[in-house]
Amino acid sequence: MPVNDPFDDDSFDDSPNDDSPNDEAPRPGLTADDAYTVSELAAEIREILGEVYRGGVWLQGEINGLSVKNKNTYFSLTETTPDGKRVKLDATLWYGDGLKLAAKMRSAEIELKNDIKVRVRVTVDFYAPFGRLSVHVKDIDPRFTLGEIALEREALIRRLKESGAYDRNKQVDFSPVPLRVGVIASASSAGWTDFRTRIEKSGIGFQIRLADVSVQGDLAVGQVSRAIRALSRRDDLDVLVVIRGGGAKTDLATFDAEPIVMAIVDSPLPVLAGLGHEIDTSVADEVAFRRFMTPTEVAVALADRVSDWVRRSEETWSAVAVRSNEVLGAASAALDLRVANVAARTRSGVERADERLANRVERVGRATSIRLEAAVVACDGFDIRLRLLDPREVMRRGWSIVRRTDGRTVRSVGEVGAGDSVTVLMADGTVTATVDGIAPSGES
Repeated sequence: MPVNDPFDDDSFDDSPNDDSPNDEAPRPGLTADDAYTVSELAAEIREILGEVYRGGVWLQGEINGLSVKNKNTYFSLTETTPDGKRVKLDATLWYGDGLKLAAKMRSAEIELKNDIKVRVRVTVDFYAPFGRLSVHVKDIDPRFTLGEIALEREALIRRLKESGAYDRNKQVDFSPVPLRVGVIASASSAGWTDFRTRIEKSGIGFQIRLADVSVQGDLAVGQVSRAIRALSRRDDLDVLVVIRGGGAKTDLATFDAEPIVMAIVDSPLPVLAGLGHEIDTSVADEVAFRRFMTPTEVAVALADRVSDWVRRSEETWSAVAVRSNEVLGAASAALDLRVANVAARTRSGVERADERLANRVERVGRATSIRLEAAVVACDGFDIRLRLLDPREVMRRGWSIVRRTDGRTVRSVGEVGAGDSVTVLMADGTVTATVDGIAPSGES
């Protein structure tokens, strides 16, 4: 049987101080010949302990170093005294006794785990081969454990409210379209499976980033708190989700731990908690942006939020389309009316222009007729004058034209000589003649 050494902690000092007696005389009547052997003393100690604690004793302390081997559960019950010293006793819960207590613990929804305080009824045993005192657990008082958890929980909540940190995460902005989701969960848990299945069924294009952590046990507090802080620093996420499946109340107490609670409080992103308890709430539930009963409910809420945004967007678009049609209809009617007015005015203007043009044409026509008549008269005069100037008309009055044989007109007697042939043009024909003599003007 593995046993923890009760004196291996540096804080424990069993050496006598200067003020305590360390050289008391043996009991009266005892001599050196009456010395015990080691086994005899061990047996007597065990017998005395058995007599003194025959019916067992209730013992309370904090569980540390819990392990299970060969179906038996081993741990230490520890206490820190007011003067700062740490005292511990090795404890064992035999498999058979554990079976007897299982129903009682399930009913109270508690499990033995490190760092929880318990009140147990034990029998006291002195194990001679190792010379060590230990206790065997026979019964447990669940109310004590739950009460201690509640007291620690209430103390933390009180500190958070006094510091103003209690509502801090509830006041951060929550995107109306939280598609980029950081999830803190155990990848092997039913809670993660339920969440992922519901997200996939939504048909919405969520982008999920999972931080795979332990959500119960010794590693849970450190892993969960670090994961929340790490994801909170990312700029590609809209919301954080912390989920786990159902479990014992002592498992839920993991989420009462101050490191996890403060990681949520300090997160600049909204944190949604789905820790799998319908009745009990953890401090993490209380300080989160919103608490849900189960991981599935968290997934449903995210899908509903995005769907609601899509619905409202479509309604807004429909309203915009209706209003746009109304405005366009009114504008079209106003335009038609304006076009009709312009057309009417244009027709009226064209008609007035036609009238003015007709008047202008009529006036131009009249002026043109007058000018044409004057031109005709003038042309007639020119015609008469041209006819009067026609050489043939002159020749009819007795004139003739004399030309030389080279066709040039004879304008002077000096242009011909006696014996030259000439042609005389008259109104009714020509005469060829020979010049017999020349008599210049003034000669007889």
